[in-house]
Amino acid sequence: MTTTARRTEATAPDPAAIASSLTTVARRPKRPSAVSTSLTFGWRALLRIKHVPEQLIDVTVFPVVMTLLFTYLFGGAIAGSVSAYIAYIAPGVLVQSVLFITMYTGANLRTDIDRGVFDRFRSLPIWRPSPLVGMLLGDAVRFSVAAVLTSLVCVAIGWRPAGGVAGVTLGVLVLLVFAFSLGWIWTFLSMILRTPSAIMGVAGFVMMPLLFGSNIFVDPSTMPGWLQAWVSVNPVSHLVTALRALMDGTSPGVELWITFGWCAGLVAVFGSLAMWRYRDPR
Repeated sequence: MTTTARRTEATAPDPAAIASSLTTVARRPKRPSAVSTSLTFGWRALLRIKHVPEQLIDVTVFPVVMTLLFTYLFGGAIAGSVSAYIAYIAPGVLVQSVLFITMYTGANLRTDIDRGVFDRFRSLPIWRPSPLVGMLLGDAVRFSVAAVLTSLVCVAIGWRPAGGVAGVTLGVLVLLVFAFSLGWIWTFLSMILRTPSAIMGVAGFVMMPLLFGSNIFVDPSTMPGWLQAWVSVNPVSHLVTALRALMDGTSPGVELWITFGWCAGLVAVFGSLAMWRYRDPR
């Protein structure tokens, strides 16, 4: 046998090995669950703070300034003193501080869309709403930071909620659920408006009557009749009333169920609209 024949015989593939490779079916990796992918995208949203720490300004400085400003601005005029007014305004200013921050959800999402990030997300073999749900979950952590700071400032001013830590915690949880639901409005807006500044403008226009046309700052009985009619149907008014009851250690009654009804409606309507635009961005 020649040297060339020996080399050919030595390097020739084994037919049995080839047949085994062709008949063996490799296992596909298990598709991740909706919960795991949503949490992953939530973690991604939080990692952005590491690279852009200025994002913490809206959840740290802004709530503190808002709390101090409105408490000392209206306290003496409405209740006679800051210590008397803080018991009434604390749950309301907590709601105001957190809900104002939700507007940044749409602006941040619009930035990701403009950079083409979400085109890549659409191609991944994952639960389709995961990027949107994860982003809102990440924002919920930011909202929690704002709620804790606002509560601490109110306590430092003189707020002593009768419901104690448990009542305040329950109130904050209800607020986070509402903020998560409200965030779907800004998520949908980010799909139809072209710039982050446009989203912030529309969101501010929507938030002004919701927050200032509510029972956050004053008793609605002092308002004119037409404004009382708006306050009585304003979802923020129901939310604030429920939080005041929980933080005072009393039963929120029907106000809590009305708040949860608004949460379900916001998610059902604007969550569906956001997913419709997310699937078909044209």
